[in-house]
Amino acid sequence: MTLVDGPLLPLAALVWPLLLTGLSALPPVRRHAVRLLPLAPLPGLWLALAGAEGVTTAPDLLLGVTLALQPDGRVLLGMAAVLWCIAGLAAQPMAGRPNAALFAGFWCLTLAGNLGVFLARDVATFYVAFAAVSLTSWFLIVHDRTPEAFRAGRVYIIIAILGEVALLLGLILGAQRAGGIAIADVAATIGSPAAGLLVIGLGIKAGLVPLHVWLPLAHPAAPVPGSAVLSGAIVKAGLMGLLLFLPPAGALGPLLTGLGLAGAFGAALWGLTQANSKAVLAYSTVSQMGLMGMLVAAGGAAREAVPYFAMHHGFAKGALFLLVGVMLISRARWQRALCLAVGAVAAASVAGAPLTGGALAKAAVKQELEPWASTLLSLSSVFTGLVLIWFLIRLARLKPSGTGRGWAARLSLPGLLAALALLAPWALWQDWTGLEPGYPARLETLRDALWPVAIAAVLAPFLARWPLPTRPPGDLLLCLVRPGRPGWRAGPARLLPPAKNARQVRLPAGPLAPSALEAALSRWGNAGSVLLLLIPLIFALLVG
Repeated sequence: MTLVDGPLLPLAALVWPLLLTGLSALPPVRRHAVRLLPLAPLPGLWLALAGAEGVTTAPDLLLGVTLALQPDGRVLLGMAAVLWCIAGLAAQPMAGRPNAALFAGFWCLTLAGNLGVFLARDVATFYVAFAAVSLTSWFLIVHDRTPEAFRAGRVYIIIAILGEVALLLGLILGAQRAGGIAIADVAATIGSPAAGLLVIGLGIKAGLVPLHVWLPLAHPAAPVPGSAVLSGAIVKAGLMGLLLFLPPAGALGPLLTGLGLAGAFGAALWGLTQANSKAVLAYSTVSQMGLMGMLVAAGGAAREAVPYFAMHHGFAKGALFLLVGVMLISRARWQRALCLAVGAVAAASVAGAPLTGGALAKAAVKQELEPWASTLLSLSSVFTGLVLIWFLIRLARLKPSGTGRGWAARLSLPGLLAALALLAPWALWQDWTGLEPGYPARLETLRDALWPVAIAAVLAPFLARWPLPTRPPGDLLLCLVRPGRPGWRAGPARLLPPAKNARQVRLPAGPLAPSALEAALSRWGNAGSVLLLLIPLIFALLVG
């Protein structure tokens, strides 16, 4: 009997975090379990840097586990491993706190699922990895056990389970049509019903509009290191699925393009109504993931460069989220100024300022884009710049709430991620684009990158001076609320000062109240009825 055939490192990258999960549950280790977090992604990082030739198979696991390192998965694996490692270092102050061992255990489980998505080459392995990253990340969201965290966790888990059902149905239909479970075969023969279900299941994790509503609730509620990996690495699991399964010129392309553009512009605008700095970043992530969804649908060189674009976004967004935690312990004026300077560098890169990593990422995906799509991509940089300037304004208004111990070491972590966001795209430029090294410095390229950022900079003083309406995170969920009862607030209060000029909302009463809907969905009888109604639909799809 052959347990493993092929290189061992891909399997070790997934098994090692699982071993640390079990280790963190042992009584002698439990108090120090958080100390293990920076070690968990190291085999994955080693794999991304060293590479691995060939396919790894484990015939007796699941339906036969198949793992392989391909270029798109490799760059995302490397980004995710670095981000999880640095976020694990940022989580060290949590050591010794209540439930820290539980947090560490589910952190490692989520990490294993996240890395598994980038390596899987059969649908069974992909689904198990995707389910792991979806379901176990709930524990990262609710760790603080605040009312806001539990509310975000309830919304997240309901949406995540619906996404898992859609994903499983889509994979079953795709495997049935392909006559096998190899991802390449399923992707080559996938039909519209299966593709539509996959867009739902994968789009929820990727934060595509209108499936994104969990994301701006979860990010403010989670601890800062959890927010960093949620936005920088975990949402890329959905993006990876879209790249793996959706054909470059499928029937769902126009729909994906429309939803992507709605997210790119709409989420950025809604981010300007947020008082919580982490909620602002969450909407920025929805906006950037919308752009990536549009590029996946575009096909050609733009689609091929999406992992390169996503790598930059992961590093930069991880840096910005970690800066929120650093600002909370920054007491001296010079410390706060330095935090803002690092944040400004990372924000400028995300907006695509000339010669930054973000400018290179956008230049890479613009190859062979239609003129209208290229123009909209440039215009989106104006909105990206505005929402990130608003983030910096909210970051500057955070009041210190920590002791300031280890300030320099904690600032070095987002500083390192910001440096990677600037430099990694330069290091990989020719490998991913095939263009000459001097292309980003051409006058036309510089002009194309400069004007959106310049417009955002001109509009920046108005953001700081004009009172903007303040809304709770959740956007589409606010269809269930109306103006009224004073004092209603969302988001962890410790992360923001009292909002001025906020339009207060109250929850509706009656059968459409969120609490009533939540209670109805929580009752097993009602949930069972919903599942019974789904059975005929599932059967019809399978035999159709």
